[in-house]
Amino acid sequence: MRSQIKCCGKERSDHTRPPLCLLNMIDIRQATMDDLLAMQHCNLNNLPENYQMKYYIYHLVSWPQLSYVAEDHKGRIVGYVLAKMEDDVNVKEPHGHITSLSVMRNFRRLGLAEKLMSQAQKAMVESFGAKFCSLHVRKTNRAALSLYRDTLKFTEVEVEKKYYADGEDAKKMVLKF
Repeated sequence: MRSQIKCCGKERSDHTRPPLCLLNMIDIRQATMDDLLAMQHCNLNNLPENYQMKYYIYHLVSWPQLSYVAEDHKGRIVGYVLAKMEDDVNVKEPHGHITSLSVMRNFRRLGLAEKLMSQAQKAMVESFGAKFCSLHVRKTNRAALSLYRDTLKFTEVEVEKKYYADGEDAKKMVLKF
């Protein structure tokens, strides 16, 4: 039998996800160099595309304003967004790109991904005058597609064949600011 815990004055038996009242105890803040190992750990636990540490460092050194972490009440990184500004010579308008977004499984469906994305997008506009933001998502990742399309209002602009190392196609999505 599972034990009951109290949250917000109510008994709960669902231990698979943190109670919603803990959401108020999660801080969304700008990522620092001290967060990089925890960000990489979050990535390794949740995503099939993994990056070497130098890639995280490159993002934080080049665009320190754009990457954010979700930190729980115990100081653990439970999500992150890694973002950058694009320097595509074929596109004249300044625009940002979401390199990676990840939230630990037990902390999903609490709105953390939306909050992380919102902070990164706001920083793109305020710091660099970005006109839009792009990202790539696996065409089979229904949960991420729903988040980007339905919640965050990104639109699909093209499919990039064999974008990922395993040969899977990516949907390129854009959000105009």
